Amino acid sequence: MLAFRRMAAFTLAAAAVSISLAAQEPDLTVLPPIPDDYSPGRTPWGEPDFRGGWPIDHLNGTPFERPEEFGNRVFLTDQEFAEKTERLAGLRARYEDEDSSGTMGMGHWAEMGESNRRTSFLVLPENGRLPPKTEEGKRNADKMRSSWRAAQRFQSPLDFDSWDRCITRGLPTSMFPGMYNNGIRIFQAPGIVAMQLEMIHETRIIYTDGRPPIPSRIGHWMGESRGHWEDANTLVIETVNFRPGPSATSVVTTGSPRNNDSPVSTEARLVERLTMTGPDSIVYEMIFTDPVNYTAPWGARTDWVRDDDYGMFEYACHEGNVQIRNYITADRALHEGGAAEGGE
Repeated sequence: MLAFRRMAAFTLAAAAVSISLAAQEPDLTVLPPIPDDYSPGRTPWGEPDFRGGWPIDHLNGTPFERPEEFGNRVFLTDQEFAEKTERLAGLRARYEDEDSSGTMGMGHWAEMGESNRRTSFLVLPENGRLPPKTEEGKRNADKMRSSWRAAQRFQSPLDFDSWDRCITRGLPTSMFPGMYNNGIRIFQAPGIVAMQLEMIHETRIIYTDGRPPIPSRIGHWMGESRGHWEDANTLVIETVNFRPGPSATSVVTTGSPRNNDSPVSTEARLVERLTMTGPDSIVYEMIFTDPVNYTAPWGARTDWVRDDDYGMFEYACHEGNVQIRNYITADRALHEGGAAEGGE
């Protein structure tokens, strides 16, 4: 919890400065404190009731990492916000434009979100960018394989990540929007919180009954999660037992690092906080610590909005499960054909 306390201390200290400058321009480097005065309803067994649809499609279009030109600014200026709003409106209009012209392209594929003033999801470090990797982290990143990488061979299934192979998008990636299938639905039962994810049709199971952790040598693609309730409106989730490797998925979302190069180790730890701030709003925070791969923790904050009418669609991935084979056979044909003609 140390990183959360550090982030909270920074926010409160900056907020104090902001208040003293209230008559001047707003401080765009400060996130407002999370409201703590809302008490959600209770489940029949007495836990805070978070059940419902919390899709994050409205967030798509905000970068994961902050573009360097924004420095430590968490929020856009009025002009930048207007430009972002116009840009996203144009991207959303592609669907109707394609329909009217009888074509299909990215407008039918990418689901762009609503405009907001955030410069990035990442808020820790203060520059909104992933911290440098350790030397081991750089080596692990170089070993990663994915169809998102342009310059690599595809010779076996291990040259594809777990998202390519329709296994999982992994954590913490699954908690950030992709270009489509961004539904999240929360279910609860005594001692259990379940998060159904539309992407890859998987469900996170978070035990809140105090059961002990499983042995550390057992690794899962999504890690092993344990949760507890804090105050009357916050769910805290701690996840360990991640499964590392070159085919483990990475942070892949709008504005994420290029080449899919965000490795995870067995020492990684993810701490998430979901705070219900109103009947239809949750503030989501996360801190990811991996001393093997990163020189410092990194964290993000997003705002969820309830939408119980959001329809969850089947994530069919690639029909017939043939695309991995197609990549491999095409790669062989390309390189063997080149070799036969005297090329590399």
